[in-house]
Amino acid sequence: MSLRNQKVTPTNNLIYQEKFTSNKTEALFIALATIFLLLFIWHASSSLDALAVVFICLFGLFLFYSLNFRTLLIRLNSQSLKLTFGIFTWTVPLNNIADCQFDSIPPLMRMGGAGIHFMSIRKRYRASFNFLEYPRVVIAFKRKVGPVQDISFSTRQPEKVIRLIQEAAIAE
Repeated sequence: MSLRNQKVTPTNNLIYQEKFTSNKTEALFIALATIFLLLFIWHASSSLDALAVVFICLFGLFLFYSLNFRTLLIRLNSQSLKLTFGIFTWTVPLNNIADCQFDSIPPLMRMGGAGIHFMSIRKRYRASFNFLEYPRVVIAFKRKVGPVQDISFSTRQPEKVIRLIQEAAIAE
């Protein structure tokens, strides 16, 4: 076979890749979409008013969540860490990583959201790419990205991810 017929895909010095889903998060979003659809049908059968519009909008929002936040992809290469959740991607250049560690936050904050959300933890504004049932890693930035000072994300292998990010950031 000649080289012309072979498919070549550059890995851009890929160090680590993880792609995973969450049945709990998916079930939560599907349940919420179903509840708001049923509320819309129930309410719209008597009157089509502002509350019916709110219900159908919330149905659409959670339907989007159930489709978009199905799979989280983590890619670490020699230049950056890239997190992809559906149509949303966040890239962290390794030269902007000040620290990387386990994410330990209060349980209410930890379970307070799935998908992508933003919150303030210990007076630092954070973006979070997460599923409900997996542990999280948090990265502190050297320089803010807009108002964001940290980013956290779920992973099935937090110890390995932390070690690889720290090693890659030192090598950068």
